[in-house]
This record gives sequence, C-alpha cells and structure tokens, in this order.
Amino acid sequence: MTQLEHTRKGFSEALVEIGQENENVVVLDADVWPSNKLKLFIDKFPERYFQVGIAEQDMIGIAAGLSFCGKIPFTSSFSVFTPGNCFGQTRLSVGFTNANVKICGSHSGIDFGKDGGSAQSIADIAISRALPNFTVIVPCDYFETKKAVHWSARIKGPVYLRFGRSKWPVLTNFESRFEIGKANVLRPGCDVTVVGCGSMVANALKAAKILKNELDVQVINCHTIKPIDKTTLINAAKDTGRVVTAEDHSVIGGLGSAVSEVLAEHYPVPMRFVGVKDRFGQSGAPDELYKEYGLTPKHIVKAIRKLV
Repeated sequence: MTQLEHTRKGFSEALVEIGQENENVVVLDADVWPSNKLKLFIDKFPERYFQVGIAEQDMIGIAAGLSFCGKIPFTSSFSVFTPGNCFGQTRLSVGFTNANVKICGSHSGIDFGKDGGSAQSIADIAISRALPNFTVIVPCDYFETKKAVHWSARIKGPVYLRFGRSKWPVLTNFESRFEIGKANVLRPGCDVTVVGCGSMVANALKAAKILKNELDVQVINCHTIKPIDKTTLINAAKDTGRVVTAEDHSVIGGLGSAVSEVLAEHYPVPMRFVGVKDRFGQSGAPDELYKEYGLTPKHIVKAIRKLV
C-alpha cells in the first residue's frame, strides 16, 4: 500500500533542519502555525519565529526587511493569502528588489476541499511565475518538499513554494534526485508524455498504470515551474510526439501554460491540458472535487486517448 504523508510535515521538518544549519533562517507566520505544523520550529527556535497574525501583507514587507538585514525569511500562510492577497507587496517588496524571501503557500488548489472556492487557490502559480526574479517550486510529496525547502535556503532571491493540505502519496525517498530547474522522469515511455506537478504527479502515474497494456506512457515530475527544464521537456516531446499536462491549478497560466510556451517555441507537438478549466472551486471533499473538475487519473487517461 502506498504511504501517504502531508507535504506540510515535510515543510516543518525541513525548516528545523535548515534552522540548525544556518542561524540566519527565520520564520514568519500569519497565524496558521497549527495548520502548517510549525510547532517543531517554534519549540526549537522561539527567538527566530515571528507571529504577525492575520496580516499577510505586513508579513511580506517584514520578511523583505529582514532579508536586507542578512536573514533568510520563510513566510508561512495559505497560498490563497500568499501570494493571493499580497500581490502588490510580493511584486514590489520582494520581486522588484530581488529580496531573499521564501514565500511558502500551503493548502493550495481545490485539494483544500471543504473550505470552498473562496479559500482554494488556483491562480497562485500564474501570479508568482509572472514576476521577474521568482523561482516557483511545486513539490510532489513529503520528501520532495523537504528538499525544496533546503534548496530554497541555499539559493539567493525570491522563491514561491507551493504545497497542499491533504496527505499525498509518497513517490520519492530521501535519496531521490532533486535539483531546482531539473525535472525528473519517473516513468519512461515512447507513446505519450504526461507532465505533472504537485498532487497530480501521483495521478499521472496511476493513469500510466491504467494504460500499461495499451500505451507506453512517459511520466515527468516537473517540480520546478520556473525556471522550467526546457531540455527535458523538448526531449520528451521529440521522444513521444504528444504531451499532456496535469495540475491542481487553473489551466490558464500554470504548468500547462509554462510547458506549452516552451514547446510552441522549440518543438511543437499536440497537447492536452488537465486542470481547472476557468472555474472557481467549491466546497467538497478533495476526491469529490477532483472528479467534478476533471483531475482524476481517469481524466488524464481520457486526455491521453484524445491525443492518440
């Protein structure tokens, strides 16, 4: 049975690990410490934890100021609030100044579930990847989230880290390769490529398994949306001639848009896009919403068959 684990747990544990390695690591929290499992960091480094309350816009400005003083600030909120409610501050205080701030948004996509459309962030990748200087990372599981946090602390400049609410299948391990800007081919194939990010990587692998006696499906985990791995995507398009993207995000401006921009310029192939189709979310259990919005493995299979 596939192990399930919260990406939020990986986020919290990694913050403690990098906090032990570097005394300049600090955490700013917009009153979501229980949800984002920050008690580990609070107990270990209380003097490096700053509770700003429900004031996400202030949190971004404070984080920028701390970065100019040599600190490495990680901000903690839900993705609908950061970057969702803080575009102006994120753009000007962090992106424009190239501040060394790591904006961490949890509870992303319609995976947020029963909190409904007002809380479900389906445009945050589009918002953040459009800003100059930003690196945008969408880990697929617990271990990859830990590695993404470690990498984010090492690189200079703004980072947006996106993770979820539900427990996701653990697809990688402690020794799995992770490098910002380098996608991972999780399953080779010659008939069609599925490029996924976040929770949809597991669904892409399930879709490939459903089709194993029919088609040879390549699955790529594109954990870094920006800078995107052009080489791996172009090679995949050359190898299979067909590409499907899968994301828990709007099909406008997210992973699908980023992949199609690369291939349209360098190696155009037929494509299909699995994601939220220009709709807001609504209240419901995540698995129910994935069925309603067309994000299940069966929907990926349907998109593949349309291409083939």
